[in-house]
Amino acid sequence: MRFEEFSFGCLKVDGKVLDYDVVIDRGTIRKRKKRASKRFRDKYGHTPLSVEEDIPWKCRHLVVGTGVNGALSVMDEVKCEAERRNVSLLILPTPKAIELLKDDMKETNAVLHVTC
Repeated sequence: MRFEEFSFGCLKVDGKVLDYDVVIDRGTIRKRKKRASKRFRDKYGHTPLSVEEDIPWKCRHLVVGTGVNGALSVMDEVKCEAERRNVSLLILPTPKAIELLKDDMKETNAVLHVTC
C-alpha cells in the first residue's frame, strides 16, 4: 500500500484519490461507515469513533488518524475494547498516522479521518 498524498479532505493511496474517511483492514481500503456513531455527535461536537462502528480489530496494532487538527474523538469504549482484545491502539493526527503507516503496516489496521 502506497500513501502518495494527503491534504485536508483528500487522501491518495495507490493512485486512487479518496475524499472520505477510510478504514484499512488487512490491506483492503473501504469507506468508514460512521452512521452508527452519529448518535454521539452532539456530545462530542463531531461524530466520534465508537464501538458501534465496524472497527477492523483483526490486527496487533490499530492506528486511528484523528484528522488534520485532531478533531475526531475516540470514545473510551473503543480504548477499553482495544485493551480487552490486546490490540495496541495508536491515536494520532492523520498526517502523523500516515507517516507511521508508511513505515510498517505489518499486522496493522487503521481508521483515518481525512478532514478536521
